[in-house]
Amino acid sequence: MPFNLLASGAFLVLIGTVSAERLGNAVTVPLTKRMVTEEIGGTTSKGRKKMAYYGEITVGTPPQRFMVVYDTGSGNLIVPGAECKSYACQKHKMFKEEESSTLRSAKCGKKGGSSLTITFGTGEITGRCMQDNVCVGGLCTNTHFIESSKESRKPFGSFKFDGVMGLGLSKLARSKDFSVMHQLSSQQGLQQKLFSVFLSSQYDETSEVTFGGMVKDRMASELFWVPVTGVTGYWEVRIEDITLNGSRQHLCQDCRVAVDTGTSLLAGPAQLMSKLKKLLDVKSDCSNYDRLPQIGFIIGGRILSLAPSEYSSKRGSSCRVRLMDIEIPPPRGPLFIFGIPFLQRYYTVYDEPNSRVGFAVAKHKGRMPEVLVEADAPRSGVAEAQLDVEIHTDSNNAVVASPATNVQLKLDAESQADDSDNILGVQTPFAELEQPKQLVQWGSGNGFLAMSAPLAEPH
Repeated sequence: MPFNLLASGAFLVLIGTVSAERLGNAVTVPLTKRMVTEEIGGTTSKGRKKMAYYGEITVGTPPQRFMVVYDTGSGNLIVPGAECKSYACQKHKMFKEEESSTLRSAKCGKKGGSSLTITFGTGEITGRCMQDNVCVGGLCTNTHFIESSKESRKPFGSFKFDGVMGLGLSKLARSKDFSVMHQLSSQQGLQQKLFSVFLSSQYDETSEVTFGGMVKDRMASELFWVPVTGVTGYWEVRIEDITLNGSRQHLCQDCRVAVDTGTSLLAGPAQLMSKLKKLLDVKSDCSNYDRLPQIGFIIGGRILSLAPSEYSSKRGSSCRVRLMDIEIPPPRGPLFIFGIPFLQRYYTVYDEPNSRVGFAVAKHKGRMPEVLVEADAPRSGVAEAQLDVEIHTDSNNAVVASPATNVQLKLDAESQADDSDNILGVQTPFAELEQPKQLVQWGSGNGFLAMSAPLAEPH
């Protein structure tokens, strides 16, 4: 993900603690939430609440456990190393090299070198490239990763997670050897070389990532596929237009959007977002809150929408729009980012071999699912879509090409923050962390991590 980190905010995070039983060639890793606060001037007493979704991985033999962001906007796995003396590292679980019998050093790229520096909008990480066993639920693979030896206090010292596991396209990683999903697919022989994501804001519902399949019971509509476009390495698809209450606004001509689990807002090019904000006209005194329209994005001939509560916040008699400006220069941009509010509404599937992303209305416990509307369809003739997945399922409801596995994890539940401001803030999405990036400049808002300088050459 390419974007910026503001020096304010808190993060609501999903964290899974593992107690897994492996049953086949697909695993479901549950996630849970936590609120964290980002430091401002040495204090964590201020800042907005932000949300992210975390899960557990293990690295090494015997396994060492880490909490990481499962991030579709980045490509590499990064964990702190035990030799790192930085304040940010000392606050987190650190990888102990001497305790792993399978650890090997690795080259950072085609040009060689075993270490590198990654520069962000408000900080940087220096680390070494290593190789070891990495396990996700019941699936293990031998893969390359980055072990940080230095981390800037801002922003990393205020994060509760240890690291990040990139789930972007393999081209977003240093190489395919650094892509955990690619390695799982090639070494574990997943029947379906894809993964799927279900995110929820509800206390009584578990969010999850499924590797090797899809979970039918998480979908309340047909699953439809959209081709990945562009060369960014993000899970990027085409937007045909933007709608308000189903009516085309003719704001987009071949716009593109990256689907990013590591971003907490809807973000887009400043000029377009300015026009959209004017059309929405969210009054600061909430006088028109009950009349705000749904924002829709036409993707694959369907309208994928966000309700007013998902693009704005209301606290008493104070309202504000929660849309973020991002400027990503060509050829990577301009680009929209679909963050957590979008992913809570839609179940998403990521299929790199076929270069496509799947979308379905998410089925949430105790909630009436929305209707999946075709663009320009007569409103009176729209019926609620039925689930239509052309793949058979196993007894655990994992949609796979052959009997699959569900990994059951014991959750470490955390209290949830006020939904009115639980935004993670677009980072260049995490995917942008490790690749050479174009300069990304953020407008006002709630950035998470953003790349502002190219990745240094390995050394």
